[in-house]
Amino acid sequence: MTTSEPGRGWLLRLVIAFSFAQGAVSMARPAVSYRALALGADARAVGVIAGIYALLPLFAAVPLGRRTDHGRCAPLLPVGVVLIAAGCGLSGTADSLPEMAAWSGVMGLGHLSFVIGAQSLVARQSAPADQDRNFGHFTVGASLGQLIGPIAAGQLVSGHDGALARTSAAALFVAAAVAACSVTSLWRIEHRPAEGVLKKTADASPARRVPVFGILRTRGVASGIFISLAVLSATDILTAYLPVVGEQRAISPAVVGLLLSLRAAATVACRLVMTPMIRLMGRTVLMAVSCLGAGLLCAAVALPLPAWALGVLLAALGFCLGVGQPLSMSTVVQAAPDEARSTALALRLTGNRLGQVAAPASAGLLAGLAGTAAPFVMLGVLLLGSAAIAVRPLRRAADTAVPAAVPDARKPPPAPEGERSAVSGRCGPGEETSARTDPDEPTP
Repeated sequence: MTTSEPGRGWLLRLVIAFSFAQGAVSMARPAVSYRALALGADARAVGVIAGIYALLPLFAAVPLGRRTDHGRCAPLLPVGVVLIAAGCGLSGTADSLPEMAAWSGVMGLGHLSFVIGAQSLVARQSAPADQDRNFGHFTVGASLGQLIGPIAAGQLVSGHDGALARTSAAALFVAAAVAACSVTSLWRIEHRPAEGVLKKTADASPARRVPVFGILRTRGVASGIFISLAVLSATDILTAYLPVVGEQRAISPAVVGLLLSLRAAATVACRLVMTPMIRLMGRTVLMAVSCLGAGLLCAAVALPLPAWALGVLLAALGFCLGVGQPLSMSTVVQAAPDEARSTALALRLTGNRLGQVAAPASAGLLAGLAGTAAPFVMLGVLLLGSAAIAVRPLRRAADTAVPAAVPDARKPPPAPEGERSAVSGRCGPGEETSARTDPDEPTP
């Protein structure tokens, strides 16, 4: 059941905490890539290490979501902070690629714990009419972290005079300290129901357990998961592979960090104006257009562009990528059963992590076979596929509207008993009306 807390102070504190946590991860991810390069990794090994970041979360997401559906959300946040800080700090001390991969996985598990708890808080403490806005504001925290983190990493990491290993380790230690700062904003962040309500929920939870496949079969859930997977895979591979592209094109780490932050700044700008864009275009059209634009722009990153042109391209790409995550969250929450919203969000995160395992591994394979430009072409194809999925509700709505058109000049004859009326939308026994509201599209 969704409850609404008076005021939005809890949301502001959550955005601040998420900014620190995401900033630490966004600083650590390119620093991990640079440290792996310093330890002798090639493009394929960088892809494997980036994939390990998502491997542990792939198996932990659904159990954490089940626990959160019938319990508190807030305890997952400090647990996530501790794991993120440990993963960052210990990656800085690692002296081999397997160690780098292992601590990268710990960092990913911490990020997953934090995000499941935070997203569940937003879903639980937001009224249905406020979910698009609140999820948009929540993801601003992620974008702020993605804006500041790469700049900080780029300023700290230096490849001059063989200092890449030392400076990348320093960036990872700073990332651990930044992650720890997020704890300062986690006070009184969850609106707790009465003890009696908690006890009743705990007693009733076994009977209300919704099967995972039942959640996935709910209309809107699977499409939201796939769109989120495509958008996050694009962001993740950009973060992991732009340093490799920079090394090949003689672009310094500081400029690479600036380019990644420019992409994140455009994403922040997009999310700040997302509510008026939804009013203007509608959720479905906005999601489809943004995925289409992102697919074309992502494939264009493969072109041998100068740094300034790459910056313009990444700014436009960041704006397009800003839509997918918050709208996929609200789509999944609104489509899922009330008693399984956290599990549905966890399934969405499982899809994200599956993409973060498969996409970097595929990108590493393609980079080894066809060069570092190939992964960006792969991402373009993936995003174009998500645009096709996003536009499906419009096609269903058009198919439903055709039989409903009746000339104004004549009154339709009464429908025989047991048959559907095109005007009233009534159904006979055993039939399912095709005129029901699609959860991917909001009711006006």
